[in-house]
This record gives sequence, C-alpha cells and structure tokens, in this order.
Amino acid sequence: MESVKPVKTAAASPAIMSQTSHRQRDSRLDELIPDMPKGPLDLYRNRASFDWKEMRFLMEGEDGLIYKGKVWSILTQDPVFHRSQESLTLAQERELTARRVKRLMEYEVFNFNLLAGSPFIIQWFNDAVGMYDWSLAAKMNLNVAMFGSTVRSSGSERHDHFAVQCETLEICGCFALTELSHGTNTRAMRTTATYDPSTEEFILHTPDFEATKCWVGILGKTATHAIVYAQLLMQDGTRHGLHSFVVPVRDTNTLQALPGVLVGDMGKKLGQNGLDNGFVSFNQHRIPREALLNRTGDVTPDGQYVTPYKDPSKRFGASLGALSGGRVGITSMATTNLKSALTIAIRYSCVRRQFGPTPKEELPVIEYQMQQWRLIPYLAAAYALHNLSTYIYKSFVESQISRMMGDKSERQAYLGREIHAISSASKPLAGWTARDGIQECREACGGHGYLAVNGIGKLRDDNDPNCTYEGDNNVLLQQTSNYLLGVAQGKRDGQTLSSPMGSIDFLDDMFNIIKHRFSARTEQDMLNPRVSLDAYKWLVVYLLQESAHKVQSELGNGKDPFTARNDSQVYFCRSLSLAYIEHTALQELYNFCQNPDISPELATVLTQLCALYGLWSLEKHTATLYQGGYFSGSEPARLLRSAIITLCGQLKDQAVSLIDVFAPPDGVLNSPIGSSDGKVYQRLYGAFLQNPGSLERPSWWMEFMDKPKMGSRDIPEAKL
Repeated sequence: MESVKPVKTAAASPAIMSQTSHRQRDSRLDELIPDMPKGPLDLYRNRASFDWKEMRFLMEGEDGLIYKGKVWSILTQDPVFHRSQESLTLAQERELTARRVKRLMEYEVFNFNLLAGSPFIIQWFNDAVGMYDWSLAAKMNLNVAMFGSTVRSSGSERHDHFAVQCETLEICGCFALTELSHGTNTRAMRTTATYDPSTEEFILHTPDFEATKCWVGILGKTATHAIVYAQLLMQDGTRHGLHSFVVPVRDTNTLQALPGVLVGDMGKKLGQNGLDNGFVSFNQHRIPREALLNRTGDVTPDGQYVTPYKDPSKRFGASLGALSGGRVGITSMATTNLKSALTIAIRYSCVRRQFGPTPKEELPVIEYQMQQWRLIPYLAAAYALHNLSTYIYKSFVESQISRMMGDKSERQAYLGREIHAISSASKPLAGWTARDGIQECREACGGHGYLAVNGIGKLRDDNDPNCTYEGDNNVLLQQTSNYLLGVAQGKRDGQTLSSPMGSIDFLDDMFNIIKHRFSARTEQDMLNPRVSLDAYKWLVVYLLQESAHKVQSELGNGKDPFTARNDSQVYFCRSLSLAYIEHTALQELYNFCQNPDISPELATVLTQLCALYGLWSLEKHTATLYQGGYFSGSEPARLLRSAIITLCGQLKDQAVSLIDVFAPPDGVLNSPIGSSDGKVYQRLYGAFLQNPGSLERPSWWMEFMDKPKMGSRDIPEAKL
C-alpha cells in the first residue's frame, strides 16, 4: 500500500501562483485538480468570473491539494470505506470505524513523521477525513494527535515509547480530563494521584462516582492507555495541583480492564456514534513514578516535588497547553462542516426549480432573493473562517515549535496568551456559525434536506459537539474578555499596545477610535470592506469601555471580583469577545484580499465575500451601534441592509464555483442532492430504490392486516 510521504511546509500562498506563467499554471492546475463533471450545474459554472481551480490552489496550497487528493483517493477507492444506506447498530458502527482506523493507518496518512515534515498535515487530514466521517477523523486524531502529541510536548524522553507505540496501535491512547461533576472548571477535578516513596509509585484514585472520568473519546471500547489528569498529592498531604499521567487502563493483548480500573462505554450519542466515548474510575490503582508527564513538574524517587515554574498558575496553564490546540482545531472542524453543508445546499438550490414569471417558466431557487439571503452570507462566512483558522494555526505552530526549542522569551509568553484569547473566541464563533448555517442549509433544501441520505442531518448532529467540547462556548468567551480587559487597563496605564499576531494593535488608538462616527453615504460606499472594518474597530472599543465600566460598577456595589465579572457577561463582556473575534476574522480576510500577488479576478470576488461577511456580521450589532452613537438616523441601517442584498445578488452567479473550491469528491460528500454533476433527481431516485427493503412489504405485514376491534378496550382510570 502506498503511504503518504512527508511534504514540505507551505501555506496556501498566492505568491506560488505568481511565480508561474499562465500556461504553466493552467497545466499544473488541471493535473492537481480534476474537472467537474458536465451537467445542470454548468449553467452557473459558466457564469463565474474567476477560475475556481486557481482559487482552490490559492486557498489550499499545492501540498494541501496533493495530500487531500491522496486521502480522498483512498476513501473513494478502497472497499473498506464503501458506504451503504443500511442502518447499523451502535456496536456495528463502533466496529466499522475501528476497522477503518486500522486501514488508514496501513496507508500511513497520519503520523508524527508527517506532522514533523508539515504541521499543516493535521488541518488537511481533518478537512479530508472529516468531510467523510468525523468519528473516523476523531479516533485517528485522539490517538495520534491528542495522545501522542501531548505525550511528546508534556513529557520527556522516558515517555517517547508511548508516542511511538500509539502510531502503530501497539497501544491506543486517549485524553481523560473531564469528570462526571466537573468539565470546564479544570482546577476542580477530584481524581487524585498520591505518591508513595516506598514503592516509587503513584496511587491513582477516584474518591467517589462524581469524580469518574467521562466523555473520553476512544476509551469506550478500544483505548488501552489514557492521559489522566489528577491532583498530585504527597504522603504528608501537600497538594501540587493538576498534573497529567500516562495510565494503562486495559490489557494490550485482551482489551480487558486492568485490576483497580473500572472502564466502560457511555452509550449512544446524538452524533459521531462510530466514536466510542467512555468513562473510567480508579480504585487505588498503582502506576510507576515515571508515568508522570514531567515537562512542567516532576517528583524525585524520594518524594521531592520539582518544577521549573515559580508561579503555580503558569505551570497549570502550561500543563493544559493541549487544550489551546484543541480549540484551534475545532475552529477548522466546524468550518469544514459548514463547507460541506453549503456544498449540498448551493448545488441543490441551483438545480431545484420552483415557480417563475410565467406558468411555463420555473426558476432555480437560487435566483430568489430570499434563497440568496439565506445561504450566500454563510458562504462568505466559510471563506472568512477558513482564512481565520489558517491564520490562527500558523501562529499556534510557531508557538509550539518555540516552546519545544525552549524559548522562554517575553514575546513567546505574549504569543501564548494571544492564541489562548483568540482560540477561546474562534471556537464559539465557528461552532455557532456552522450550527446555524447547517440548519439554514437543511431548511433551504426543503423536504429533501430532511432525508438522511442527503447528509445534512448527519452534519448537523456531528457538528453539535463543536459547541461544547474543549470548553463551553460561553465560558470560553470569558477568557477572551478577561484578556481584552487586561489590555485596556494597560492602555490606561500608558502602555503602547501591540501583539505578536496583531489582533489588538488597533486598540493602541482606542481613544481616537471611540470618537469616530459612521460616514458612508451611498450603497457603493458600503461595498468597500473598510466601512465594516472601521465600524468593528469602533464597536470593539465601545464594548471594551462599556464592559470595563460595568465590571467596575459591580465592584463598586460591593460584589467580589468573581461575582462582578459573572454579572457583567450578558450584553457586555460576551458581546465584546464576539465583536473582537469577528473583527479579527474580517481584518485577516481583508488583509488576504490585499495581497498584490492575487489575480484581479480572484481579488474582486474575495473582496465581495469580505464585504458581505463584514456587513452581515455587523448587522447583528445594530442596536449597540445605535446605542453608542456610531449610527444615527435611519440611513445607516437602510444602507447596511441594502448592501447585504446587493452583494448576495452579485455573488449568486459565483456561488457554485465558490463552493467547488472547497467541495470534496462525491464519494466523500455522499449526498445525492449535493452531487457535483447536478443530476440530483436521478441520484435521489436511485437512492430511493437502493434503500434496503424499500420495495418489500414489511415483515410485520400480517399484524398490520389484523384490523383493530374498535371500542374493545376501556380507557384506564387516570391517577393524578
């Protein structure tokens, strides 16, 4: 079997395109990107003003295209990945996903050597495999990326063998942090690890059932080892806070639970049921001293605790570094789900015809203003979020590499805090945008969108956990607002504001920005993304000042700092965090559009997407813009809404080609109404006929034919 070779690190760069002549570029694009099949969608593909292959190259980069192409060829050609309409039991789903994990590992598409060659592999893998099945992507990710990478980043040489073994499934690893009664509040975890110097072992113990570790992906049936977070205790009762340990939970030969370990499967979920989420508790379970992942703290054989961190809070933050990576990943995962849903809904909307100006003429529903307004802003959001996740991930990779190189500079510390603040807001933004967008796509496809075979329902259910795991969205947003409030205090103290990623640089001018007012006069003015950017800068500054004032007001009323912050979230700190991340997404997309190496055709449509994303997002804040005085009179709201409608109309003829840029092969998307040739009715009718048992009478037909004896039963007496 052919394995995927390590590739050089390369972001999706327009500069690559500009270094090649037009003729060479066309030849290379046709080699890298197959043509779309001919069919009804040609009506709209022929109207596009840009080359969709050139756009795909720009957004994905050559290495990304090659990698995803190889993965998709496996998923569409290897029989193990063939999909049928037959319903599976929970046990069958678990078994099939495990079999597919083994097959993917045989192709070597995802391992540490590949990640070392190009850290972007993890994003490409999630995009490619996630569009096929998130349960499969998650099982691979949790074992190799979450378990393996955390062992490498949080441990030392004594732990390297675990990371090597998980890549060949000699062991299968998972990440156990959440407990039955505690999730986001990680400091309150109650599992304990008490050191016994007489045997040089830790005694892992679950004090009661509420401290049971739960929601642990791949632990339900298959994990043999877990990274377990527990409170480190010494025999004298001294506590050193939450630490992580590599803990065997099942026998690697039999998959039976080890003595002192109670481990099981949590059962069926709303989605991703090929992924076996499990629970585990420990009864005086002994593990060797070396099981402690010791990058941030260690225990000597005689029981002395040592750590390179003087500040326990900084040690704690460093020990949970893997969670920032998870939030960055979820931003991209949710965006991938939005791309898939839009692929289905936009293609279907360009083929589905309903009504028209004459009885004999029916229009594709995408021609209706309402359908454009429902779908095309989400298309703009998909581009903005794709660019945002790439922007964050680049900085995250830089931070991780610097950390592994031992960089303890002030810039590195600032970068870590900024990534934490941005990812704590990007995950909610992407998760909620995908949640709402997928639902809009489902409804925009009418009744056919409700049929399971068309895939939108599965997308909706599989995306839903993105709004919860790795931290509740609303709680995470508090992390972002806390960061911003600290930044504002620094400015008031006379500091110059700048940051490694540049997301707060504009706040250095906050005292002038707050004086600005809306100045656009025509709809044409509104089509310039600078109008939305200027409004967002004012909005962030205004909400920052209002939030700081609100917190101080609550403190002045005698509330403690915890309560004051808690009572300042709704309409203040929460709105601040969302405005900040929306501004960041908009600013980065605008910066991307301004790259002089991008062809004029691509730059034009990208700028339209940028303008639409900015105005559509800004409209949600209209009340605040009026409240603070940035808007006045009826004209700003009228211009804002008029420009949104105009941009939707301008992008309507580009929509199919814009979604072709992100769309996977039909065998991966697996949606009759989202097929790339647009022959949706032919494929949907075929799905009707292929549905198991669709043409057979039911096995219970005789019972149905035995007619009810009307009035033969008395209604039971009600007991209130």
